[in-house]
Amino acid sequence: MSEASGSAALRQTPLHDLHIARGARMVPFAGYQMPVQYPSGIIAEHLHTRAKAGLFDVSHMGQIALRGADAARGLETLVPGDIAGLAPGRMRYTLLLNEAGGILDDLMVTRTDDGLMLVVNAACKDADLAHLQRHLGGGVDIEPRFERGLLALQGPQAAAVMARFAVGIDRIPFMSAATATIARAPCAVTRSGYTGEDGFEIAMAPEHAAAVAEALLNEPEVVPIGLGARDTLRLEAGLCLYGHDIDETTTPIEASLAWTIPKRRRAEGGFPGAAIIRRQLAEGTSRRRVGIRPDGRAPARDGTVVRDPASRDIGKITSGGFGPSVNAPIAMGYVDAAQAAEGGEVALLVRDVPRPARIAAMPFHPTRYYRP
Repeated sequence: MSEASGSAALRQTPLHDLHIARGARMVPFAGYQMPVQYPSGIIAEHLHTRAKAGLFDVSHMGQIALRGADAARGLETLVPGDIAGLAPGRMRYTLLLNEAGGILDDLMVTRTDDGLMLVVNAACKDADLAHLQRHLGGGVDIEPRFERGLLALQGPQAAAVMARFAVGIDRIPFMSAATATIARAPCAVTRSGYTGEDGFEIAMAPEHAAAVAEALLNEPEVVPIGLGARDTLRLEAGLCLYGHDIDETTTPIEASLAWTIPKRRRAEGGFPGAAIIRRQLAEGTSRRRVGIRPDGRAPARDGTVVRDPASRDIGKITSGGFGPSVNAPIAMGYVDAAQAAEGGEVALLVRDVPRPARIAAMPFHPTRYYRP
């Protein structure tokens, strides 16, 4: 989950002053001024998160509360996930779809005591809110909470850090929710993240965001992490970036996200593009999202053309760069389904020069989600 940058007047998160004080280099991103890196640099931040714990400001993302007896069933008319079966205190990754089965956005949904809490991508949040308001009936109360703070604490030592603030929170399962008090602020916590590591996302009122962040950063394992390392971490984990790896022109099946559609929803349908998606499940698709490992050290960036051994164009890279944890270039993209087998040889057209590469399994780095 993430977003593209924008050129309009930039907004600031509640942690803007903290970023400046800690020497962050700020860049425009999804309509916000956001930290891309701190003085230690992207590679150091990436490796620190893999080894200890990194704190990310993700307050630019959109939080939306849905309430009412029809909230879960209503949301199921817009997404292919099992929302009605989501137990209290649990969360699920799902997709807002259009009538062609294309992905309008990817999002997290948590069942709360009084309804559902959605976390959507920053660049999509205004459109997502309008979409929900347009399609959900009067039985669902829709409350945008775009002003709230949201932090992500990620890494193998994140649980030990969180346990100092809330006893037992280190034992909640992956994709579940709890509450905690940090720096005297009430926080909603989920065990989730976008790095492939164990970790937590922590939401709070905007006036408490800086104090919560400082409390976590005062722990010896924790350092602030910018968008640069967030991107390299998620790429190593094989996770999609909205607007690059998935968008309105890609379906969940093409994107290798069929696992987000459970058996009941496949059988019942009732979501946008259901007929198209069920046909793709049965018959396959003409293209597929795959991992790609370039040979050598030169990374292949977004838009790089992928060719087969006969020099025919078979696809494009949608995300690519250098993976610090694997110490090699990595990429993902879409290729013709007939060329998508793991280990298949391809060529990447980098600066008009075909460079050898191969189709590879994802994730590129082992994920370490907590499943007791």
